[in-house]
Amino acid sequence: METMSQTPFANRQSVAVLGGGPGGYEAALAAAQLGAEVTLVERVGVGGSAVLTDVVPSKSLIATADAAVAISEASDLGVQFYAKGANGKPLKPEIAINLAAVNKRLLALAGQQSEDMRSTLLEAGVRILSGHGRLEGPNAIVVSTSPGGTDFDRVEADTVVVSVGASPRELDSAKPDGTRILTWTQLYDMKQLPEHLIVVGSGVTGAEFASAYMNLGAKVTLVSSRDQVLPGEDKDAAKVLEKVFKRGGMQVLSKARAEKVERTEDGVKVSLVDGRTVEGSHCLMAVGSVPNTHDIGLEEAGVELTESGHVRVNRVARTSVPNVYAVGDCTNFFPLASVASMQGRTAVFHALGDIVIPLEQRKITANIFTAPEIATVGHSEQDVENGLADGIVHKLPLAANPRAKMMGIKDGFVKIIARKGSGTVIGGVIVAPKASELIYPLAVAVERRLTVDQVSRVFAAYPSLSTSITDASRAMHLVNIS
Repeated sequence: METMSQTPFANRQSVAVLGGGPGGYEAALAAAQLGAEVTLVERVGVGGSAVLTDVVPSKSLIATADAAVAISEASDLGVQFYAKGANGKPLKPEIAINLAAVNKRLLALAGQQSEDMRSTLLEAGVRILSGHGRLEGPNAIVVSTSPGGTDFDRVEADTVVVSVGASPRELDSAKPDGTRILTWTQLYDMKQLPEHLIVVGSGVTGAEFASAYMNLGAKVTLVSSRDQVLPGEDKDAAKVLEKVFKRGGMQVLSKARAEKVERTEDGVKVSLVDGRTVEGSHCLMAVGSVPNTHDIGLEEAGVELTESGHVRVNRVARTSVPNVYAVGDCTNFFPLASVASMQGRTAVFHALGDIVIPLEQRKITANIFTAPEIATVGHSEQDVENGLADGIVHKLPLAANPRAKMMGIKDGFVKIIARKGSGTVIGGVIVAPKASELIYPLAVAVERRLTVDQVSRVFAAYPSLSTSITDASRAMHLVNIS
């Protein structure tokens, strides 16, 4: 009987993975499961920056902020908190955030997740090398395994998977110092909640941290160079989020491009292009990221890069060099951890001859972890307006949902986009608490090409937020004759 450790292929293949983030991790694990001889090269730890300094700690911070909001809004549901004073009379306690304890916890969670991933790889038979790696041609990775770069290890492989990720973009006019001017990887060194956090950049990262720190109790100013937060996202979702931000006391500066950020005696000053200045205690620079592809031997190996330095890949994560694949944020595909993981598996399946389904961007599910969350899949309403998709859009406010009423939820909606004529679900947007969980039925509908009628016939528990999905799809029953 053949075991999992035995390769199903005639000749055992060797796979070398450069970078242990979500994409590299999944590539290494999938290759080991298919019986390949696998070596993973990682500089900072298994899980990469996604686990150690990005996705895991940031979403842990957001979970803490959500808990703070739940406590503060509990009185709306009739739950009241009191402490007895010296005279026996009740005192209403204040919510206090111990940021040092919060950051210690979330970094510990990130470290534990990294260690769990490392253990899983070792149990699967993956060889792990710690050090800085670079390609030496298309079939080898040279690894510096000592701090001074005096000891090297050479890994030769039939297939190479590059998963080196990306780093926060730094501007010369707003150079991070790790104390007052920060990138999102440096936030976790703060011991106290910032008195006034200025967030430069209103994309996904900027919006998520602005939301989290506002809900933790900090004064927040969001500097957006565009006319709405989350440029490029669903306009209705962006409007809901901006309304929530302003209601929570956040100052949102639209069409305000930051020219420079400098330290003051006790904080920071952000100068805008239009001449205005904003002063605060700290500044988070959330102005995008750059791929970690410089000086790792890619171009010398013949791998084609874009002008921005991203690795150009096709739908199976293959580069311009047949045996070299690239996955994750270092590529020109789609910068999400879930996409990196899928790319990693897809790359290995393709390289080792297993069944593979090329990735389609229209099927990707994305989520923005603000409060409320914003989840999307498939075609957007903007695609319909621009003529890229022949669809009909229906939006149902979440406030009409009975479970939402019970939970005190006032903001959000379910939006379904269906193809005119067939009623096939081609996209969706959900703005709600835990939208990342609620979007899954619509993701399945897009993936399996289900119609709105088929979705509406699925039983949803009552009462539940998911009934808004069936209600919205039921309302589109006549889409095929519109």
